[in-house]
Amino acid sequence: MAYKHTNSKGVTYYLNSKDVTLRGGKQQTIYYFSKDERPEASELPDGFVVNENPRNGFLTVKRK
Repeated sequence: MAYKHTNSKGVTYYLNSKDVTLRGGKQQTIYYFSKDERPEASELPDGFVVNENPRNGFLTVKRK
């Protein structure tokens, strides 16, 4: 089950994750939101919170 969050404008977003390789060769997991459910869906990891931009309702994930 994917983590979903409804912003202040009433739009529901689903959290997704993806493993990427940075230029230095380091592996890192990135998290992003989408309006539709995708196969890359993930749960909100421990130690992270959802932050909403009050001007446009854009969601981001950041560490506590």
